[in-house]
Amino acid sequence: MHRHTPRQDLPRAHLLAERAFATLERFLHVEAASGIVLLLAAAAALIWANSSFAHSYHALWHLPLSLGIGGWTYSQSLHFWINDALMTIFFLVVGMEIRREIHEGALSDPKQAGLPIIAALGGVAVPALIYLGLNADPARQHGWAVPTATDIAFAVGVLALLGRAIPANVRVFLLALAIIDDIIAVLIIALFYSGGLDYSGFGVAGLGIALVLGFQQIGIGSAYAYVLPGAITWVGLLMTGAHPTLAGVVLGMLTPVVPLRTRERPLDMVTRAAEKLRAHDERAARDAHHLAAPLRQLRLAQRELLPPVVRVQMALHPWVAFGIMPLFALANAGVSLGGIDLSAAGPQWVMGGVALALVAGKPLGVIGVSWLVVKLGLCRLPPGVSWGGIALIGLLAGIGFTMSIFIAMLAFDDETLLGAAKLGVLLGSLIAAMAGLAWGMAYRRANRAA
Repeated sequence: MHRHTPRQDLPRAHLLAERAFATLERFLHVEAASGIVLLLAAAAALIWANSSFAHSYHALWHLPLSLGIGGWTYSQSLHFWINDALMTIFFLVVGMEIRREIHEGALSDPKQAGLPIIAALGGVAVPALIYLGLNADPARQHGWAVPTATDIAFAVGVLALLGRAIPANVRVFLLALAIIDDIIAVLIIALFYSGGLDYSGFGVAGLGIALVLGFQQIGIGSAYAYVLPGAITWVGLLMTGAHPTLAGVVLGMLTPVVPLRTRERPLDMVTRAAEKLRAHDERAARDAHHLAAPLRQLRLAQRELLPPVVRVQMALHPWVAFGIMPLFALANAGVSLGGIDLSAAGPQWVMGGVALALVAGKPLGVIGVSWLVVKLGLCRLPPGVSWGGIALIGLLAGIGFTMSIFIAMLAFDDETLLGAAKLGVLLGSLIAAMAGLAWGMAYRRANRAA
């Protein structure tokens, strides 16, 4: 039989590496950690863009990056590949989150989903109205949707900092509201921030979607097999003039919520494969040919123990939360303060309108509409959620950040107005986060005293 090296006999470097990786894994699963990394990336971008190295900041994101096969080459800036390609993976995770919530989460029960849906609509309408009330000029009105979005990672991360004294249903309500916010944001991007559509591209996107559905029907469970159909869908939407990141939402919504059907239950497959491996003696175990079949069965069973929507989301989450989103913040939060003339009326009102809409409009919309429908008897508060909890949710919903900056880049072609909108998002999100933390601490103390 094989003799396994006891843990205490492992080399010191091996033990130190194990501890380091275990610490890193725990860090990656702390909800507040991704928000902190995102904040650090945004701060780094702001400092870099306003330092003596500002030229290198802007030059980096305009570097051309090309893909080519044979004589065909497609070249775009690094900024494009981050905002239009990598962010598609972010939207893929968003789509899968929406799919899960509709299937088995807070959005699966109409009675439970009613209040978050109405609160989210209020949290979109009131900020938009506040922004439009302060920006009557047609050139500035195009940014009405910038303060309507909520950043899920940042908002949930701030909530996590408050600890377990916050009722679980407050977190569920915030998640449901933020996901509905994302659905509305996706619809806004599709309807209001896509250019003149070239309908021939829909045929290409339709081909990609048909391949996805076909692969699912014939039982292909490997996520890697869907990369090509996903790329075809992305290219098709790019050709239409719609924002190509919407391909991520479409693919996320198509991801199955139940495991792939197999001839044998995954747990039975695991048991049978493990018995085969155990049956090998020391001589046979050295023969890779004999081990290949049971190992393949183990990999298949392991894959199919979880539904694809859960498995793929879990695999992508660390890359999105700690890679793609911070990279997006680094590439887009670098507002050059010297390039924004805040003494001019236009940039001043855009920045002020966005910040005020996030800080005041979001909580007013969420709390006000929730109070109205509860008083009218149309909905009721979830168990364990008081009006103090709704106020906390409203304040945290004002953290726009990733999605708000994304919409700002679609809304404004004028660099001065775009910079002012980004600055408004950063200021508004920061104030909303601080206000949420302050109120959350008071709310936590009240819950402990009760």
